[in-house]
Amino acid sequence: MSTYRDFTAPIGSRRAPVLRTVGTRERRSHLTAPRVPTVGIDIGGTKVMAGVVDADGNILEKLRTETPDKSKSPKVVEDTIVELVLDLSDRHDVHAVGIGAAGWVDADRNRVLFAPHLSWRNEPLRDRLAGRLAVPVLVDNDANSAAWAEWRFGAGRGEDHLVMITLGTGIGGAILEDGQVKRGKYGVAGEFGHMQVVPGGHRCPCGNRGCWEQYSSGNALVREARELAAADSPVAYGIIEHVKGSIGDITGPMITELAREGDAMCVELLQDIGQWLGVGIANLAAALDPSCFVIGGGVSAADDLLIGPARDAFKRQLTGRGYRPEARIVRAQLGPEAGMVGAADLARLVARRFRRAKRRRVERYERYERYAEARRSSRESL
Repeated sequence: MSTYRDFTAPIGSRRAPVLRTVGTRERRSHLTAPRVPTVGIDIGGTKVMAGVVDADGNILEKLRTETPDKSKSPKVVEDTIVELVLDLSDRHDVHAVGIGAAGWVDADRNRVLFAPHLSWRNEPLRDRLAGRLAVPVLVDNDANSAAWAEWRFGAGRGEDHLVMITLGTGIGGAILEDGQVKRGKYGVAGEFGHMQVVPGGHRCPCGNRGCWEQYSSGNALVREARELAAADSPVAYGIIEHVKGSIGDITGPMITELAREGDAMCVELLQDIGQWLGVGIANLAAALDPSCFVIGGGVSAADDLLIGPARDAFKRQLTGRGYRPEARIVRAQLGPEAGMVGAADLARLVARRFRRAKRRRVERYERYERYAEARRSSRESL
């Protein structure tokens, strides 16, 4: 349970504050969750996306803003989230809030243990936001949220054992089995990007060498293109001309665009990334044996230029190939909104039908908190 304090006593009176509670008990299944609108928040290193989502996964309204500078205090990001929720609550009933955070979330889904792009270190995000918004809040990893959305409304609908792989700056992942997200004992399952695939290989920001995401991710794609361009390789003349010699301007979407236009080097780079993707998927199939792999994230926009080579490599590397059923490998359907939609739908598991976020009530509670803080300060100065 999370709490907030209602300080309404006359000035000068001494009494214990009245504690009000916001229930966060989670239902066991989405089938028993109330069909009420909720807000999903997708927090990344560069943007915060918020939207009101109904029980069928339809986005009723969406807002987007830049992520506050990561060097600022966690409260700055929390203030941004609160303001987005209150803005949406002015026009919609908001019964709960779901947060999809790019970081490690503990097994209780209260604390963000670590977020590489934000100043969150063991941050009690759920309790802080629930205390300010006075509605139930659910926090989960962004890849878990995206996987849930694809299972409920997208490419993984109807699958009883699904693995989601998100290809962006790095590689994220999630596991769903029989309608449940598998988070592991400590809440950090699914960090597939840091499986070692090349001992002694490229150095990864995590500190290790040879991690999967150093060979199959947006960063890997851009690194390889820039290295070829910097070496003035003949195969890179097309992309060098495209950026007018400014190698630092080479981006992943640019490589995908040039590949679609037939640039041989860009096509080959996506094939390489896809082959490494297939190798990693074969390893995951050996360990987890799912019925379906859903590929999402920004790099998946390359579609068959990436997923075709991944399927070929998967079939070549799969343990027991020819003697076992093969999992499907499909592209995610919900695009960049998957994390937001999934977070909102997961929030219905803790939603309360008759509790809604209201700006006026939240502002009143914040005034009470400021008043209480002023009273405490005045007592300490006596």
